Amino acid sequence: MPASNSLPDNSHLATLLVHGGGLRSQYTETSEALYMTSGYVYGSAEEAESAFANDGSRYVYSRYANPTVSMFEERLRLIEGAEVCRATASGMAAVFAALASVVKAGDRLVASRALFGSCLHIVKNILPRYGVETETVDGRDLDAWRRALSRPTKLVFCETPSNPTLELVDLEAVATLTHAAGGLLVVDNVFATPLLQRPLRLGADVVVYSATKHIDGQGRSLGGAVLGARQFVTDHLAQFLRHTGPSISPFNAWLLVKGLETLPLRVQQHCRNAAEVAAFLEKHPKVARTLYPGLESHPQHQLARRQMTGSGNLVSFITAGGKAGAFKFQNALRIVKISNNLGDAKSLITHPATTTHQRLSPEEKQILGIDPALVRLSVGLEDSADLIEDLDRALAAI
Repeated sequence: MPASNSLPDNSHLATLLVHGGGLRSQYTETSEALYMTSGYVYGSAEEAESAFANDGSRYVYSRYANPTVSMFEERLRLIEGAEVCRATASGMAAVFAALASVVKAGDRLVASRALFGSCLHIVKNILPRYGVETETVDGRDLDAWRRALSRPTKLVFCETPSNPTLELVDLEAVATLTHAAGGLLVVDNVFATPLLQRPLRLGADVVVYSATKHIDGQGRSLGGAVLGARQFVTDHLAQFLRHTGPSISPFNAWLLVKGLETLPLRVQQHCRNAAEVAAFLEKHPKVARTLYPGLESHPQHQLARRQMTGSGNLVSFITAGGKAGAFKFQNALRIVKISNNLGDAKSLITHPATTTHQRLSPEEKQILGIDPALVRLSVGLEDSADLIEDLDRALAAI
């Protein structure tokens, strides 16, 4: 495959996000080219034979690789500091590929229990059907991790901060325990983004993203990514992706390439707005509890300061009035929109108990801290004063 445009080795993050992974065609375009093609042609039958027998140095089919997809993969790889990045059609495709490509019947997987609903379904329902032993633990409790990882374990999976209660996992400590148990640590880093937390530097082996969220950032495109060491990709991921086909559309990959260019500016403003909104909510008489890693009241605030460079744009809080109060509040909002997406330029709110985590039992919701009055707010790029006014007005409706 063509080599990317060269950049100085000491290029800073913002420069990599604008120029990294670029592949210019013979037309020397400024904006990255969009290669909307499923296949590629060969000058001879012999060339085709060589291409399929080769090591992936030539594009042969866009389910395997595509120039636009390669640009997205290389740009994200550069900023994450991974050896290899592989893009997928969605964040859940990335999660499933990262897990299912490694484990087999008889293997053991340990995961934090505070996971996105679909991730929890994979861990608790899908993988056990194929003979994988799975166990979930309280991700905040290092003693629980020690007990679970006192036995040989093939894979450990966690998300931090978690969805929707913003629990944190001590990645350095869990990575050490994982490796002692003979396993690989896979981290869903979507809430932190590649800018606010670097799991690979903290000892993780694999990082997964829903690029649908902050990386796109404007609600346009589905996409996912798996990043890790070359050996992990060679031994596990590459053939799984090649033969199961969760490939990303070149058009979606192009949108994500462009999204990366503005990611630092957007994430910085997201964090500023979220900090102001969280501070407002924490003091509001109709908010029983506010969860945000940047608040000193967050039970893992010190851990957040240690392993994150920013607190993100997700704020969860419990309103007065139970489920009915939470619904009245959401319905009274005028700027903030009701949606289960996050990381968007627009501020979006959802009620996890009845949306993203609806299919959990009441007991499971209680264990995870998903209160009937809990709402999850993805703070967008609007003026923070307007957002606070909108939230205040809607809380008055309870």
